[in-house]
Amino acid sequence: MSSTPPAPSRTDRPAVAWIGLGIMGSPMSENLIKAGYDVTGHTLEREKLDRLTAAGGTAASSVADAVRAADVVFTMVPASPQVEAVAYGPDGILENAKPGTLLIDMSSITPGTSVELARRAREKGIRVLDAPVSGGEAGAVEGVLSIMAGGERADFEAAKPLFEALGRTIVLCGPHGAGQTVKAANQLMVAVNIQACAEAVVFLERSGVDLGAALEVLGGGLAGSTVLARKKDNFLNRDFAPGFRIDLHHKDMGIVTEAARSVGAALPVGAVVAQLVASLRAQGDGGLDHSALLRGVERLSGTRV
Repeated sequence: MSSTPPAPSRTDRPAVAWIGLGIMGSPMSENLIKAGYDVTGHTLEREKLDRLTAAGGTAASSVADAVRAADVVFTMVPASPQVEAVAYGPDGILENAKPGTLLIDMSSITPGTSVELARRAREKGIRVLDAPVSGGEAGAVEGVLSIMAGGERADFEAAKPLFEALGRTIVLCGPHGAGQTVKAANQLMVAVNIQACAEAVVFLERSGVDLGAALEVLGGGLAGSTVLARKKDNFLNRDFAPGFRIDLHHKDMGIVTEAARSVGAALPVGAVVAQLVASLRAQGDGGLDHSALLRGVERLSGTRV
């Protein structure tokens, strides 16, 4: 009689270090714990470390302490300067991780930063993937993120079991930096989509249409999108609690604008939306969810915000 083989024990799985336990990093690290991985984490906020330990992880007092015994190191921090801060220097990942470690950077940074990180890590015998994600806080919590990776095929295959605890769409997009390039395109498409949705919301409301009914039917047709499905309640309820902050989308629009200029790609609509994101941030809304682009349209339309 055949029997189902037992699930691998934690000792059969790579030891994981997770650097950066913010809106995305906390639920992602917790999903790895739920999948049976030992996770040691470090971040600057004490309450985030307490959350990790409550979920079954181990808190580390520094980057160096977190990565020394790890087989796989994840980083999920806001931007290129933070990636460089945790990766380089005497207390950073490259000086303290053991040779053969797989470093997976899931932050959204410039493609050039990812390429340079891979080059410097190679000198230490450390393998690197850039693997930014899309799906926002909800996707992180539900473990259904899209993961767009750049790097070597063998490293991607080694990481795939861990990625499967974090996401649903998992694709190797090309060499180092390719994941970040695809993420930049993703952020361009998301920002333009949110802006279009926001303009439609104001148009519909000014026209006296039932907004809930309108968004329901639009969501079922060609105008439907993941953005509309995920952000519909934000628009209806004017709930802009951050799932992905305007500040971060402003950073990402800078990345895609710079990257597009470097390859000679024109982004006429994207450039306008980048300015609208920047305007919203300048008006003090940087800490709100990017669905707060609706506030910018309301201001332009003379609506009290």
